[in-house]
Amino acid sequence: MLIARAPVRISLAGGGTDLSAYYEKFGGCVISASIDKYFYVILQPSPDPTLQITSSDYQTFYRQKTASDRTFFGEGDLSLPRAILHHFGVTRGVSMFLASEIPPGTGLGSSSTVTVAIIKALTTAQGLRSTPYEIAELASFIEIEKLGEPIGKQDQYAAAFGGLNRIDFDAARTTVTPLALAPQTRAQLEQRLMLFYTGRTRAAAHILSQQKAASEKQDPQVLDALHAVKEMAYATHNALERGQVDVVGEILHESWMRKKRFAANVSNARIDALYELARANGARGGKIAGAGGGGFLMLFCAPEAQEGVTRVLEAEGLKRMVFHFEQSGARVLFNAGLRLHSGAVQAS
Repeated sequence: MLIARAPVRISLAGGGTDLSAYYEKFGGCVISASIDKYFYVILQPSPDPTLQITSSDYQTFYRQKTASDRTFFGEGDLSLPRAILHHFGVTRGVSMFLASEIPPGTGLGSSSTVTVAIIKALTTAQGLRSTPYEIAELASFIEIEKLGEPIGKQDQYAAAFGGLNRIDFDAARTTVTPLALAPQTRAQLEQRLMLFYTGRTRAAAHILSQQKAASEKQDPQVLDALHAVKEMAYATHNALERGQVDVVGEILHESWMRKKRFAANVSNARIDALYELARANGARGGKIAGAGGGGFLMLFCAPEAQEGVTRVLEAEGLKRMVFHFEQSGARVLFNAGLRLHSGAVQAS
C-alpha cells in the first residue's frame, strides 16, 4: 500500500494571469498559499488483473477489465485519474482510492491537486525522484495538453511545492519564489483570512473558456483587467515583504472588482450580496476563490470583526471552514514497499 497527499490552495492575487493565452504574450504572476486541506490517494495491488478506481467525493468507481479496453482513456467517469494512469502505462493489477477534505468544484484548485497527488504516488511507486517542478509540469501537461482543459498552471505548482509563494509564468518557464516573510507577518496574514463555503459548486471550465477566448482575441476590457490584476500581485508581494498586511485586504477588494470583468459568470447577484454583507460587517476585501461562480468565498477581515462576519454569513446559509497555511506540498505519507512497473503494480 502507498498513501500520498497534496494540498489545495488559496490565491491571494494574480489569478487569471496563469492562463497561457495571457502569460505567453504578457507574462503572468500569482501570489498563492497552500493550506492544510488535502487530497489523498491510496494505491494497493489488486489480486486480479483488472484496474479499479474508486472516488469517495464523486461516489463512483471505474473498472477496466483488460489492458486493451479502449474506454480506459477518454471522456466519462474519472477521466482525469484514468488519463494519468494511461500516461504511466498502468492498465491492470492495481486499486486506486481517491478522497478529498473539501468538495470538488469549490475554487481551491482541487482538480489539479488530484493530478499532483496521483503523480506523486505513481512516481514514488516507480522509484523515480521527481522534483516538485517536474511534477507540476507533468500535471499541467496532462490536464491542459492531454485532456484539453482550459485552465491555468498555478494550481499544479501550488500543490506540488506547497508554501506561500510568488509564481511567475512566461512562455519559456515557470518560476516559484517563496515569500520571505517575517514570522509575525505570516501569522497576521493567516489570522485575517477566512473561507466560507457557499454551498454551491461550479464548473470552472466554462468561465475559463470565456476568459481564454477573450485573451486570445485581446479583448481590451479583459486585458486591462488582467494587466491590473497582475500589477496587484506585484503589489501584494511588496506589501507582505514590508509587513504591511492590511494593505492586502485593500488589494483583494480592488482585485475582485477587476476579476469580475474577466467573464460574465465570475460573480452573480447572490455572491455580490454576500460579499457586500461581509464588507458591511467588517471585512476589508475578498473574492470568490478560483475561477468564480460559486465555491468558497475568501475574505480578509481583522480578528476583532470575524465573529460578526461569521454570524451574518452563517445566517445566510454559508459555512465557515477554519484553515492554516501549510509548507509541505505533495508528499508520500506511507509506503509499504509498493513497486510500479509499466502495465501493473506489484508489492515487493
